[in-house]
Amino acid sequence: MTLYHFVGIKGSGMSALAQILHDMNFDIQGSDVEKRFFTQLALEKSGITILPFAKENIQPGMTIIAGNAYPDSHEEIQEAMKLGLPIVRYHRFLGDFMSRFTSIAITGAHGKTSTTGLLAHVMKGIKPTAYLIGDGTGHGDESAEYFVFEACEYRRHFLSYFPDYAIMTNIDFDHPDYFANIEDVFAAFQEMAWQVKKGIIACGDDEQLQKIQAKVPVMFYGFDEGNDFQARNVEKSTEGTSFDVFVRNEFYSRFFIKSYGDHNVLNALSVIALCHYEELDVELVKERLKTFEGVKRRFTEKEIGSQVLIDDYAHHPTEIKATIQAARQKFPGREIVVVFQPHTFTRTQTFLDDFASSLSEADYVYLCDIFGSAREHHGQLSIHDLKDKIEGASLLQEDDPSALNNHANSVVIFMGAGDIQKFQDAYEEWLTQHMN
Repeated sequence: MTLYHFVGIKGSGMSALAQILHDMNFDIQGSDVEKRFFTQLALEKSGITILPFAKENIQPGMTIIAGNAYPDSHEEIQEAMKLGLPIVRYHRFLGDFMSRFTSIAITGAHGKTSTTGLLAHVMKGIKPTAYLIGDGTGHGDESAEYFVFEACEYRRHFLSYFPDYAIMTNIDFDHPDYFANIEDVFAAFQEMAWQVKKGIIACGDDEQLQKIQAKVPVMFYGFDEGNDFQARNVEKSTEGTSFDVFVRNEFYSRFFIKSYGDHNVLNALSVIALCHYEELDVELVKERLKTFEGVKRRFTEKEIGSQVLIDDYAHHPTEIKATIQAARQKFPGREIVVVFQPHTFTRTQTFLDDFASSLSEADYVYLCDIFGSAREHHGQLSIHDLKDKIEGASLLQEDDPSALNNHANSVVIFMGAGDIQKFQDAYEEWLTQHMN
């Protein structure tokens, strides 16, 4: 039996795929940098071997699954080439793997991970389902009928996929290091739409998605009149959100979710639409929606002293605004403090004014230095360029997060796609030392 070796196994997609294959009794190991990532905990729990990068890891008889972040010049990939081993890029492997199930791709500029997690949670309680979530969670099931997976548009990787269904949450300009403009992003999604085999569930409130064409039925969901699946009579509380769903203007059922903000109603609506199309029992769908606890790094809460600390992946102006809106729904009347670490110089430069506008919706803003990425380590601008555009904003250093303690009874949201968690960890450590 071949051993699958993952180059870059701590990547969120790679980690999830390794768990899926492990659950399905494939022989798995992987390698990565020594730095600890939140994605590796599930790998360790599964007993999957994680090695530091070294060409000696590559041995005859292996099949190499290579993470998209690592070029062909990487020492392990070079060694695999020298030994003549099969080397498959992550997205190519996934494209082949899904053909054995009814596959459902969740894609969009924002909301992919939350929607994938929600759909996986709902469906696995009704039918055997394998799933791959972008927070590093994966589950394999040899009897699975469905495969629910997150499909990323970056570098058009999702064009390796020919899914049965696609949920498209929105189209927005992001990844400015790759996409030229919103038209370029739309073109990628349009190309993806042509590859879907059975049906597309698309957010009809999104003006870009309204233009999507396909060879299969396109069902629209949203708040606006004219959507096939429409949310009406939305009631928001500190417990969650209730709403009626109308299918082509006929009342279908009332639903409740334990999450906050309009974006989460839309995510749930897309899941309800897919389940309706697949004729899954509505009462079971309602019960499963009620018990969803969320995905990693999406509005993950912790209470310490008089403060609520929230870890969130928001790294685009649209996502920041949605997260602040959700916090105001759940914690009405409390001060909302945001600690934001911009992710990549190109994104920060491109959306500088939009970041300033979105962040200004919080009551107080702390900024951390810009996080580079595997693709870029420096840029022309600095965090001061963003700070100058936000009234009253301050800089926060990892070695002294004590200023956050000035906000008693507040909700502190740590936002970013880099290593923002280290700032939360540093603050929690500071609190532990100073609360006694």
